[in-house]
Amino acid sequence: MGAFDSDFLWGVATAGHQVEGDNVDSDIWFLENTEPSLFRERSGPACRNYERWAEDLDIVAGLGLSAYRFSVEWSRVEPSRGEVSQEALDHYERIVDGCLARGLAPVVTYNHFVAPHWFSAAGSWLGDDASALFAAQCARVTERFGDRIALGVTFNEPNLEQFLHSSGRLPGFLEGVKTDMLSAAAARAGSDRYFAGNVIPAALQAEFQDAQTRAHREAKAAIKAVRADLPVGLSIAIADEVAVVGGEERRDAKRAVAYDHWLRVAAADDFIGVQNYERIVHGPDGEVIAEGPVNGMGTVIEPGSLAGAVRYAHEVSGVPVLVSEHGIQTDDDTQRAAFIPAALDLLSDEIAAGVPVLGYCHWTLMDNFEWIFGYGPKLGLFSVDRVTFERTAKPSAAVYSDYVRDERGLGD
Repeated sequence: MGAFDSDFLWGVATAGHQVEGDNVDSDIWFLENTEPSLFRERSGPACRNYERWAEDLDIVAGLGLSAYRFSVEWSRVEPSRGEVSQEALDHYERIVDGCLARGLAPVVTYNHFVAPHWFSAAGSWLGDDASALFAAQCARVTERFGDRIALGVTFNEPNLEQFLHSSGRLPGFLEGVKTDMLSAAAARAGSDRYFAGNVIPAALQAEFQDAQTRAHREAKAAIKAVRADLPVGLSIAIADEVAVVGGEERRDAKRAVAYDHWLRVAAADDFIGVQNYERIVHGPDGEVIAEGPVNGMGTVIEPGSLAGAVRYAHEVSGVPVLVSEHGIQTDDDTQRAAFIPAALDLLSDEIAAGVPVLGYCHWTLMDNFEWIFGYGPKLGLFSVDRVTFERTAKPSAAVYSDYVRDERGLGD
């Protein structure tokens, strides 16, 4: 047994738009179907999770896990401004109750990048009433089933654009494609401007950060007004930033741009969600490229990156950490099968050293729609047949399951 206590949440994470399919009233669907488009392909039916959610919960429970993180898609709940779909709220309530019936703690993300088309056509998070609209959505969701969920995550990775730009790895031409797509989307929508939560022009990143900070705080207040004792936080994308001698200034500059604002915001929250996939090593003259096998993101596979990211997030925020996402992009599942237990062992060491960690949600349950990259990247414990949508376990699913069962004392 490691340092994980009996209340530790062992789970997997998913996101509505990436697995549900046919999210036709959303901004991302609109952008996927705009020309030119930054998206390599369209999400279409995704993984048919909207219909097959019960089967997927059975899979999660069958792994011996104790938590399931999923998002409530605002565009389904409020497909047109002021039009609230009771059917959609019923659907997500069934998922919550389905989790509980299977012994899974529901971890709900209120916004996983995607918003209603009407919201983004009105300026997205820069709209004058954006915070109030999101707070109202969070309130109605919490009123419906907030009494039965374990944790609430307002925003998924609101720092993503800063993280990507500060990494210096994005091809320069992508910003032009993004700008052209957003201009075409605005024209097609009959709007002055069009954005999405993970499609933000570089010049507007600071404005979006301010706007989403306000929205997070108002959303949290709205959630707490319904259920004061519900732990609420947000999640950020965060690499393990380390420095060799002379690289400290570059490392600290990257942290200041990509993470520190949201970590300071989280100091007033109940937890901070950490979403880690890689380690970046800084030298005096730039990134230091280490030797060894690389993941699909092009960085060396480093199981210790999660522990390092968790440590830094707690140091700055001062609040407990939820590992809301962690995984590896790779077509070689033997790499994933080795990576998971190695990373968890090092996370256990971090907990033993005193860092409070609420739980671990592996990204992701099944291969899915990975935003602008489409269905190419593979991060799932299960593969999904793109025609039949049959889920097939990879060897890494059994490795993760065995690790959790050992920690929970469940046996085989």
